[in-house]
Amino acid sequence: MADQSLRRTTPPFRADQVGSLLRPERLKKARAQKSAGEISAQELALVENEEIARIVAKQKEIGLSAVTDGEFRRAWWHFDFLENLDGVIGAGGKNGIQFHQQQTSARSIKVVGKLGFTDHPMLAHFEYLKSTAGDHVAKMTIPSPSMLHFRGDFEEGVYKDEEEFFYDLAGAYKKAIRAFYDAGCRYLQLDDTAWAYLCSDEQREQMRARGRDPKVLESRYAQTINDAVAGRPDDMTITMHICRGNFRSTWISSGGYEPVAPTLFEGLNIDGFFLEYDSDRAGGFEPLRFVKRKDLQIVLGLITSKFGELENPDDVLRRIDEASRYVNLGQLCLSPQCGFASTEEGNLLTEDQQWDKLAHVVQIAADVWK
Repeated sequence: MADQSLRRTTPPFRADQVGSLLRPERLKKARAQKSAGEISAQELALVENEEIARIVAKQKEIGLSAVTDGEFRRAWWHFDFLENLDGVIGAGGKNGIQFHQQQTSARSIKVVGKLGFTDHPMLAHFEYLKSTAGDHVAKMTIPSPSMLHFRGDFEEGVYKDEEEFFYDLAGAYKKAIRAFYDAGCRYLQLDDTAWAYLCSDEQREQMRARGRDPKVLESRYAQTINDAVAGRPDDMTITMHICRGNFRSTWISSGGYEPVAPTLFEGLNIDGFFLEYDSDRAGGFEPLRFVKRKDLQIVLGLITSKFGELENPDDVLRRIDEASRYVNLGQLCLSPQCGFASTEEGNLLTEDQQWDKLAHVVQIAADVWK
């Protein structure tokens, strides 16, 4: 008989996903037409709706319990959300973000006024996703509050000091969390690459060279996240996804979770972590020894979203077994290490390969948590 304790009916699920999916050519064409003024915003929205409904149906068919909209209405996993906060604007920027042998297109955000959260367009985006989800859980993904500080520029004089800025940032996110809850969201994910930078010796040195103390950032980011999620409804799950960069199948940083593990696993008041573990750049499972809470779920990102070749199931099973030496199997889940298209360009694999990857997650999870 199956062990009922190993089944999960609430998120994160044994077989889960990070969020973004490869943009189909039809959607890419429509977005280019909208940018060129050839179609209206309403016409683009119709294409987005149809393509989101298609991929939601595909996620259900594969066997995933939580479905996303693939972030199909965004160009970036973070900028599109952040620039629609009160007090923030988007801009082209001078340079892109430098990845290993790749650079993104230029894009930036700037804080030009007091932060807040009102009338955000992604509330309507979530409502459409929920309308297509049916009996499945509609999962919403947004950047962590850390990312506004980590990636943003600041107009002089808007905030007298960082204490005031972080206070307002937490307040804006607290309102965002409540607004998504009121829209029906019960599964919210905060995407945060800043923690991966804090895991990297090289990146920490670069922070110090820019006059930033990594330990101070670690403390400020943790406090802001905790302030933002404090008082959330009991039936709302909030998780965090951490990775080391994901653009056109390349990456930014390397380093295991050890430097920040006590803060992450003992200090952040969230319900689960999606952790990149698809390469040796993420280190071993030893930092999971800091997971003391019995209600904290760890989603192992052992399936890569960067390339189409399927992992050997036996290798994945072996690694899950290794992780279970530090965290009880009942607190572990499985997913890809990241989304398939953190930006609209997407990773270097086909849509069919993407679906095969997600089906692979579902099948392996079914074999482990019977």
